[in-house]
Amino acid sequence: MRKLLAIASFVFLISGYFYCYAEDEIPSLKQDEKKDFRYSVYEGLNLLPENKDSFVDRIQKNINLFSDKIKEKFSIWLSRSTKYIEKMKEILHEKGIPEDLVYLPLIESGFNVNAKSRAKAVGPWQFIESTGRRYGLIIDWWRDERKDPIKSTNAAAKYLKDLYTMFGDWSLALAAYNAGEGRVGKAVNRVGENDYWTLLNTKYLPNETKNYVPKYIAAITIVKQPEEFGFEDIKEHEPFSYQEVVIPSPTDLDIVARCAETDLNTIKELNPELKRWSTPMNVKEYIIRIPEGKKEKFLENLEKIPPEKRFSYDIYNTQKKDTISRIAKKTKLSTVVLYEMNGSEVFKDLKPGTKIMIPPHDKFTPSNEDIYKEKISKKNSKKLSNKKISKKSCKKSGVIKVKAKTLKKISKKSCKKSGVIKVKAKTLKK
Repeated sequence: MRKLLAIASFVFLISGYFYCYAEDEIPSLKQDEKKDFRYSVYEGLNLLPENKDSFVDRIQKNINLFSDKIKEKFSIWLSRSTKYIEKMKEILHEKGIPEDLVYLPLIESGFNVNAKSRAKAVGPWQFIESTGRRYGLIIDWWRDERKDPIKSTNAAAKYLKDLYTMFGDWSLALAAYNAGEGRVGKAVNRVGENDYWTLLNTKYLPNETKNYVPKYIAAITIVKQPEEFGFEDIKEHEPFSYQEVVIPSPTDLDIVARCAETDLNTIKELNPELKRWSTPMNVKEYIIRIPEGKKEKFLENLEKIPPEKRFSYDIYNTQKKDTISRIAKKTKLSTVVLYEMNGSEVFKDLKPGTKIMIPPHDKFTPSNEDIYKEKISKKNSKKLSNKKISKKSCKKSGVIKVKAKTLKKISKKSCKKSGVIKVKAKTLKK
């Protein structure tokens, strides 16, 4: 019975009640008109084509996915969205794009600020590094603003607005958000029509992109009336609220928490872009978020702590013949970490007794990129490649890859391209 109600409700929504897709008609542009197009504000989204009945199945499949197969997971996403939705809506409204685009992170990340895809897209809006930087997000050793729900929403709003300006159609803009504007632009040019739904019947878009807009419509359909699709008593989070304060010098996050009279986890939740134990060293001052109502007390408490006591670090004293590589090996830290903490100048003329700052061992949890990795020299690499091969190493297939120069009587021509050939193990000398 619930399924029948869901289907009936959905058909009713897309037939007229679902005003956010049909309230205003947004003009579709021809290719030669795009250069002169300028964005105008529309209250709604025009996503479905006139012959929408032929696409209902695609959308209904995603409704079934969210309300049945992954219902528990989707419930968590809906719950998590309540923490950020109002702040994000304000930003979209300020940028002049439809507020219902605020639900895009439902299908991008489930509103998880720490989400990371296989393609290395990060944050609630799932920016890849290059696009994030293009839209003003700072991504470095100290911070990743793709995780910041406010800064990343500002960037996403600018990007979506640019995509709409480019294509003049919200369905294509969303497709480009998923697959990239270059790929969607090429698909439009090949087909000769500025229409997302026409592209679904071609080979020019990835399957994920073909399902992207139907998935978004399905998600927002559920959001508009969750009870009709079996989502009842969704737990609501406290809204994302805070005050901002300017910190004039690098400061440990646990000291920020102590001054704000709160716990470290709260400070990390309010500032998810911060990757390390402190605010960044590479800026003169930093705007940090603290719980509302704590600003006055925070500043009062911070004033009592001398600047030199606010930032933690350990010291490595250089020895004779030390280089940055040797220091990295001794401290088990990558050269990137050493440069981030000290800059580059200090390593140009190292003298015994030079004090090198390294992260505090009790507050710093190194990532894989932060750990020193010894480079294998060409000499050692050759030794490894020339080692005798045991029968055990080739007992599965009887075929192994061997450097040609280790074998006798093999012409140069046979390994001209890679220097590696496949040889039956039995042809090798024992």
